[in-house]
Parts: sequence; structure tokens; C-alpha cells
Amino acid sequence: MSGWDNNDGMRAALADVSNGTQPANGAVAHRDAPNGVWGEKTQNDYKESNENFNWEGNMRVYEWDGEEGDVGPEHPELESKLFGDPDTRDPQGIDFNVIDRISVTQEGIVRIQPINSFKDAGLHPIMLRNVELSGYRTPTPIQRYCIPAIRMGHDLLAIAQTGSGKTAAYLVPIINHLMGKAKKLAAPRPHPGDADAGARVRAEPLLVIVAPARELAIQIFSEACKFCYRTMLRPCVVYGGGPLRDQIANLQRGCDVLVASPGRLIDLMERGDVLSLRRVKYMVIDEADEMLQADWEDEFNKILGGGEQEEGNVKYMLFSATFPTAVRQLAKTHLAETYVRIKVGRVGSSHENIKQDVVYVEPPMKKQALLDLLYDLKPARTIIFVNSKRMADELDDFLFNKDLPCTSMHSDRTQREREDAMRAFRSGKTPLFITTGVTARGIDVRNVMHVINFDLPSMEHGGIQEYIHRIGRTGRIGHHGLATSFYSERDEPIAKMLTMTLMETNQVIPDFLQQYKPDGDNASKLKFEYDTDEEEPGEGGEGWAGGGGDTGDAGDAGGAGWGAGGDTAAPNGNDDGNNTVGWGSSTNGNGGNSGWNANSASD
Repeated sequence: MSGWDNNDGMRAALADVSNGTQPANGAVAHRDAPNGVWGEKTQNDYKESNENFNWEGNMRVYEWDGEEGDVGPEHPELESKLFGDPDTRDPQGIDFNVIDRISVTQEGIVRIQPINSFKDAGLHPIMLRNVELSGYRTPTPIQRYCIPAIRMGHDLLAIAQTGSGKTAAYLVPIINHLMGKAKKLAAPRPHPGDADAGARVRAEPLLVIVAPARELAIQIFSEACKFCYRTMLRPCVVYGGGPLRDQIANLQRGCDVLVASPGRLIDLMERGDVLSLRRVKYMVIDEADEMLQADWEDEFNKILGGGEQEEGNVKYMLFSATFPTAVRQLAKTHLAETYVRIKVGRVGSSHENIKQDVVYVEPPMKKQALLDLLYDLKPARTIIFVNSKRMADELDDFLFNKDLPCTSMHSDRTQREREDAMRAFRSGKTPLFITTGVTARGIDVRNVMHVINFDLPSMEHGGIQEYIHRIGRTGRIGHHGLATSFYSERDEPIAKMLTMTLMETNQVIPDFLQQYKPDGDNASKLKFEYDTDEEEPGEGGEGWAGGGGDTGDAGDAGGAGWGAGGDTAAPNGNDDGNNTVGWGSSTNGNGGNSGWNANSASD
């Protein structure tokens, strides 16, 4: 197992790419053996009963049985489990310059003065310690604005790119505020010893966080457990596919912070003896645009209005990657008129810490190209995205039969299989993780050094936004990462937006995408279309204004933001394979083609 989790080795590979020691356009020569030790492949065994399965929702949480004070004593064993080995805690990378330059735009009546450090955030000493234990050193742009906005008591709409640190941006200030008022606000709950003996209460959380994906809900719950450490607040998570009996039992021990997927939350809200939202003080909707695309609007209205609280007693927070009409309407309906609006970076953009390579590969050669790519790079945690459940299963079998340690996940897998796959990937037991877009927004695993788009997303199913979310699984919060995408003529509809995205983040544009570059090479003048279901920017005073935002390092007023509309269709014209470097590019005797095994039959 040595080698695959070696950060230095992967960074060296990234440096090789950056320094040009590998062929242009990401091409990699054919190899017969891997360049490093990936570890032993393993076969999952699902014969044991679900009764003995270690569900993520049953993760151990801090339960203090003290009667005095606002904080509990240290628990070294649990602390180690929650935060990990002190020598390996590093959720925030060292190259923070690119993240730090991301512009932040404010709108609304209230202006927020950003914080420069967590020590300036007015945090309780225990919360500040939990932030340090979690490995955070410097607040990200979204954290700089959201922490003081929430501390000041404002409703909030935050539009932020993936990997920006938004989970901590709302968990830290909300839990920090509630921990000082837990005795006054929280519902009574049994002593842990009495709960073990069967004492039960109805769950009445103070904070409810709703997330679209099961894996994302589990991930947020894991973070909540860290920030609730040594406080009187008890976190729980409920999600579809997991054991309902266990989830109800956890709720009935008492719940102050509830993380939930929408369907399971609605189910439990209808069980009045199990869950009530009457005490809720904060309601957070994470990835709001994703859930509204999934037709959760009716459920949203029930959740947001299901607490029986007096108007104004609940603070609402919406976090979204894009700003479509449905999100605007949700904000108008449920947020206070004076809500704070914060936009971090260009909506849907990526950042320069992710090196993006686009490689031309004929479809019949993609599996062999994938194998060669994996063999060429130093072993490291790698996520491979595909567009179908069938292809996820095929690639899993293909790589497994090549003796590579891999696992896969998609929406047809049982929840147990999904949690098994995620656990194996997180632990490093299977550093190769094959998945569909179902987890593009739900995976935040330490040291994911490489993302591979075996299939580029189609324009009908996510398009360039899906691409950004996928590659955002690496290079998170100051880390460096590598994203490699296989491109063929089938991907022409996404070519123009893909090229502009590469230009925006100062990536090398491969020869076969040069024809899609807009006139002029000035990346700051790129105009990205807003989503077609959105209102015109600025219409009715609700859109994001171009430029002029309250930012420390904002770009020019005419820079990349909500751009003027333009034709997104790829220009006509065919890629004849000339001057391309990649696998399986068609050769006709003209110069510039250096793909191996050209015109090869399918494997």
C-alpha cells in the first residue's frame, strides 16, 4: 500500500506536468506497468447482515453529562477520532494565494466588514480551538464575509464556487452562537446514561441543515461533530437509504443540530412524536440550486414553514453554486427583505490551483487511455467520473481485472454499498473511485490529488457547471490538484465553454480546442452566459450587478462576472486531427499527429 497516498510524489507529478516534462496537451505514452505501487485490490463482501454494519449516521458524537458551565471537558480518544492524527490534519493547503485573490461582491442594504483571521471573528475559545483542531488557519473569502454576517444576525444568500470552505462558513458562527445559549434554548434531553437505559425524548433541533445528496449530508454531519465538540449541542443526521430505526433512536437521545436530506426530513416531520421544528433558530439550505433542479420546491416550502415559529424568529441561509430564477424566488419568499447577498468569484468558476489537462481520445481507446494515464502518474487518491451507471460498473470491472484497487458508486447502489465505497476511498483502501455525477457535489475527501473525466458531462446534463463541480473535488481550499478530461468529437457541444473555462484559469489550450477560443486572448474580457432560466442580470434590482462590488481584490468592473449573452453553440467546423496529441487520434499522413495506436479497433 505504500506510494498511493504520498503527497510529495503526486506534487512531483504535478510539477512535471507544469514544467513541461510530459508531452503537450496531457498526452501520456503507453505503459505496460504502473509507475508506483497502488496497493492490493480488494473485493467487497456484502454477506454480513446490515444489523452489524457501521452506518455513517451512527458516528460517535460528543455527549456531555455535566450540569454546570457551557463547555465540557476534553475527551482525548474521541478528539482523535473526530479530528484525526495531528500530523495529518491539513484540510487547508499552503498555496492560498489564488484562493485569496478571489473577488467577493456584496449586495443589499447592509454592508459586511470582513474578518481577516479566525481570532478576529469573536469566537468562543472552545470554538476557536475546534477550528484549529480541524486544521483551518486562514479564513477563506466566503468565511471572511459569512461569519460576521451570521454573527450580526442577518439572513444570508451566498453564491460560492466549489471548494471554497462554505460548510465551515455557516457551521462555525451558528454553533458558536448557539453554544452560549444552549441551556436557555435547547430542549431537555436525558442524561447519556439514562438514554442508554432507554430514556427517550422528541428531537427539537435549534439548527437544521438540508442537503440534496446523502453523501453531502453525511459529510456536513461529520464537520458538525467537530465543531460541536465540547459544547452542549448534540448533532444528528438523517438521510434516505439509511436505517430509519437507528436514525430515530439517535434523534430520541436529543438533537440540537440536525443535518438531513429532504425526503427523510419530510418523513420524520410527519412523525410528531419523533421530530418537531418548533425550536429552530437557524435553517440552512445547502446546494439550493441542485435541490430545486430536482423538483423539491413543494418539500422546501413545507420544511421552511414547518417550524411553527413566529415570523422573524428563524434565520434563513441559502448556499448555492449558481443563481437561477428558482433560487431567487426562494430567497424572495423566505428570506428577510434585508438579507445579505454575497457572491464569491464568478458564478460557476474554478481556480488556478487545479491544473486542467484536456486530452483528445477516440471513444474506443478511452479504457486503454485511462489505464496508461493511471500507470504514468504517481499513485494518489483519484476520482474517475463517468456519465452512466453502466459505464461505472464496466470501468470498475476493467480496473479491478487489471489488479488496481478500485471501487465505484452510483444511484442504483444500496446505501450500504455507497457508504462502503466512500469509507474505502476515504481510508485509502481503494484509492481509485469511479462514480457518476451523483457525487459531484457530495465528495470532500482529504488528499484527492487527481480527478479524471473519463466522460465529459453533456450539455443536457449539467454541462460546464457539472464539469466545474467535478474538478472541484481536488485542489480544495488552497491545495493543488490535477484534473484530466478525455475529449472527442462527441464533446463538441461543450467545447466553447470548456475552452473559456481553461482560458479563465490560465490553463494551456490544446490544439484541438484552439478553434473555439473567442476573439482576443484577454481572459479578463471573457463573457460567460448566465443560465437561460435566469432573469437578466440586474432586472428588477434582483440580479448581481456587474462589477462595483464591495471587495478587497475585485477585478475590473467589466471583468468576468454575469456576462452579456452570447451564442453558446460551438462554431461549425471539424477537428481533422491535425496538430493534435493524444490517444487514438486519426492519422492521415498529415503532420502533427502523435497519438499512439491510431485507428485502432475497440478494446
